[in-house]
Amino acid sequence: MAIHNKSHQNHALLSLNKQRRDNSLKKKIESDFIKPENVKILHAIEDCYEFLKKVPDNSVQLICVDPPYNLELAGWDIYDNYIEWASKWIDEAYRVLSPNGSMVIFGGMQFRDIKSGDLIEIIHYIRYNTKFKLINTIIWHYKNGMSAHRFFANRHEEAIWLTKTNDYYFDLDSVRIPYSPEDLALALKDKRLNPENTKKGKNPTNVWEIGRLNGNSKERVGHPTQKPVKIIERFVKALSYPGSTVLDFFAGSGTIGRVCINEGRNCMMCDSDKQSLEYFNKHIEQMKILGQNTNYVSVKTIEEFFN
Repeated sequence: MAIHNKSHQNHALLSLNKQRRDNSLKKKIESDFIKPENVKILHAIEDCYEFLKKVPDNSVQLICVDPPYNLELAGWDIYDNYIEWASKWIDEAYRVLSPNGSMVIFGGMQFRDIKSGDLIEIIHYIRYNTKFKLINTIIWHYKNGMSAHRFFANRHEEAIWLTKTNDYYFDLDSVRIPYSPEDLALALKDKRLNPENTKKGKNPTNVWEIGRLNGNSKERVGHPTQKPVKIIERFVKALSYPGSTVLDFFAGSGTIGRVCINEGRNCMMCDSDKQSLEYFNKHIEQMKILGQNTNYVSVKTIEEFFN
């Protein structure tokens, strides 16, 4: 049974709803918010659909997930009817997402048959069965990858960025890429560009060149499909704000929790694999070695998270 009657008790949600009524949230940037000293972290070992049913309506600012692709890599990656299974968490994700919120789904478009969890199938379902709006397809381009002899070797993956409304929060300034001094001087001569924005840096575009994690990468915590911190960081900073709630119901390695702690976002993680807890703890150890902030309050239930 979904918790539909709890949000009126949550002061943070009341404040957020006022900002939505004032139509002001989308005009704010990260510097308008104060990072909390301690963020809340909920890490549940549970089926994603059962977990989502307990999350209150309109309570999550950013959902960022890397779902199984049905490639039969392990027991958690085998589904007889992939899109039927995916439709359940897609529909619940729409319900729990804030009107100003965003959802990011990692995936691929290179799979050979309908059995696999192709992003094309997910987009098709979303387009014809939900009210989600597709804002961008992000291409993650990397130079390091596996070789191939029967097809052109893959050097990219995709992620889709969805929103619930056109009133979504987006802080481009937080993820702009600095120009070199030479390029900045040239850009400032371009009369088509706003000089104030140009000085802040350039839009990273929808093609992100970020290396994959090698087997010996210091970021590695043991999960087979772990995403680099830099990718998750960019989504978290651009699509959520300090003190807001981020959700990953396919937590895997727990990278989302690591980024949220460092960036001052509250985070709910869910995964059916108990090892997810071990992976997350390894992230915390890495953060301590790097001297990063590791202050967070661990909560056990969704009710505790939202109270």
